This record gives sequence, structure tokens and C-alpha cells, in this order.
Amino acid sequence: MTDMETERQALAERLAAEGALITPAWRHAVEAVPREMFLHPGVFLPQAKGRWRPVTSLGTDPAEWAKIAYSDRSLTTQLDGHLTADQVSEPVTGSPTSSSTTPVTVLSMIESLDVEDGHRVLEIGTGTGYSAALLCHRLGEDNVTTVEVDPAVAERADRALEAVGFSTWTVTGDGLLGHPPNAPYDRVIATCAVRRIPYSWVRQTKPGGLILSTVGSWGYGTGLAKVVVDEDGNARGRLTGKSSFMQARAQAVEPVSGDLSARTAYADSERVTKLPPTILDEWMPAFLTQLAAPGAQPVRAFTHDGAQLLYVFDPEKESFAEFTADSNGWTVRQGGPVALWDVIEAAVTAWQDAGSPDISAVELQITSSSHAYWIGDNRALRWEHRLV
Repeated sequence: MTDMETERQALAERLAAEGALITPAWRHAVEAVPREMFLHPGVFLPQAKGRWRPVTSLGTDPAEWAKIAYSDRSLTTQLDGHLTADQVSEPVTGSPTSSSTTPVTVLSMIESLDVEDGHRVLEIGTGTGYSAALLCHRLGEDNVTTVEVDPAVAERADRALEAVGFSTWTVTGDGLLGHPPNAPYDRVIATCAVRRIPYSWVRQTKPGGLILSTVGSWGYGTGLAKVVVDEDGNARGRLTGKSSFMQARAQAVEPVSGDLSARTAYADSERVTKLPPTILDEWMPAFLTQLAAPGAQPVRAFTHDGAQLLYVFDPEKESFAEFTADSNGWTVRQGGPVALWDVIEAAVTAWQDAGSPDISAVELQITSSSHAYWIGDNRALRWEHRLV
């Protein structure tokens, strides 16, 4: 065996041992599809102080490249929406904008699709094209359509797919959120995170078909939703667990910036908190915050002397919560039309009073006019996001 074939077999063994790879047909796909072909021209590996070291396929020892290609981690393939590893030779700073997701996540999601022979699948977020290749191997290229908003990323994915013998339908542009390809699909899978599952995806899914997507607008505190479309054109299901993906660019939240002191200059109230703001570092409270206050963003900043400042902003509601700590606990100043921390505390407290169920207790329903989420029968744990 070559180094790549050896690593591919080892990856399949690890995924099977972790329970991410169950179905023989998907195991055959993992063993057959060369992940390394979907990493050209190279990847960025994380370094200290937020820097990224470029590693190119042509400039790396084949055995080392094989280890990288089949490692159990996500591999960043683009920074800042344009930079690839072949364009630089030294470590750089930047924000990841495209990656090859960790194999255990890819296969866990694909197994959750419950596909059958003949199913037509729409993939939202082509990325490197590796997931699309696995789908093509299992279902045939004529049954797979993949959508990518970044033309450069789509072009690289197309080249890689063609190099391994697949010529599937790749759609580039705004189809990601507004108007996906006009065909009825049995399955829709998103390899990016969205604030809400677009109703256009529901319209493109056959009755009885399912949609699998990560929901949430933060980099953490997000969950994998699995919903089934009914005869009335609604979709209902639940979250199956934690999940973290890059945000779909069309739904990405603009980070709060500018003079934070000016934004928080005028407060309507000040009180001691019932819950510390650090609770938002925990996954489930972070997810609940996004349900209770959909536009909320946590913000951390530092003073000139190194003291940490904590905020929650909702730019859409023009509201804020600012936190300060002393020996007695935390104090919150709130301003704007919405008392953000009151809303967030109420949601998290109701969840704690219900026994702090995990994210898999969250159910949801998508209609043409709203998204509803709930946990059990507790009215305090029900949220509806109306679509304008």
C-alpha cells in the first residue's frame, strides 16, 4: 500500500471504533475517496499567538502530507476569504473562511442522513468537496447537487471532484440561502452553520425527506438540527447534539466594533446579577441565549491596564448589557429597548429549574412564517422567531 492508502484504511478503522462509521457503504466510500486530493494547494496549521503555518502538498514530504491529510482534525484551506497556502511561505495571521471538516464530524453527519439507494441529496456548502465526493461514491454523481457561495472555493472543489472521477452538479452563488436548485430532494445537508434554517430548503425537500444543519450564530453554543418535512410544507424535529461549523457567509453576524464605551454610555438600569455572565462560556447557556435573544453577541475587551471587560450587545435591538465584577459578585448595567440580561437570565434560570437538560432535549418546527423551539411543556422554555 502507498502511504495514502495506509492512512485511509487507518482513518476508516478509527472512525468505526468511534462509532462515526457504521454503514458498510459509507466505509467503502471512506476507504476509496482520497481526502488528500481535496486539500490542494495546501492547508494552514494553527500556531502560537493566532498565527497559521502554510503547508503545501507539493512542498511537503509525502509521508508527512499523508499524516496531515488523514489527521483527526479540521484543516483550514483558506484565510480571510482569499488566501491559500501556496501564496505565502511564512506563518500569517487571518480568519479561517474555508476548511476540510474533521472526518469524524463529516461521517457522523453523513451517517445521520439515513440515505437509501436512489436518494437525491442537496449539499449546502461544498467547501473542499470531500463530503460531496463521499456522497457521489455512495449515491452516484447524478444524485448529488452541491452549493458553494465562494466561486474560488467552488472552482477548486470542482477540479478535485473531476480528478477523482466525479462530475456532480456544483452551483455557485446565492443559492446557499435564497434559491437553491429547483429540484425535489430526499435529503438536504448543510456543512456550514446558519442562524435559522431557510424555508427555501424546506420547499426543496420532498415530504418525508429530512434536513440536517447546524443552527446558531455564535462560534460555539450551536446544535445539529435534524428535521423532517411533512405534507403541509413544514419541518419538525429536534437537535441531535452539539455541532460547530463556520457560519454561512450570507448569514454571518457582523462583529460589534467601534467605541464600546460610547455604546454603553447611557444605561437605563443597574443591578447585581442573579447569574454570572461567565455562564455564557458554557455550551447550553450560550445556545439558550441565542434562542431567547437572537441578535445577542458576547463581547470581550480589555482596558489599557489589562483588565477584562465583558458585554452582551444586540445591535438589531440597539441594546446592551455591561458587566463589572468585585468581591461581592457581578453588576450589570443595561441600556436600550430590551433589557438583554433580564431576558437571558430568565431563559437560563428556567432551564436550570427544569434540571438543565442537554441540547438534545430541544425540539423545533419550521414553517413559512416562523421558527419555534421548545424544551418539554414548560412555557418559559419556548421561543418563536417570526420571519419578517
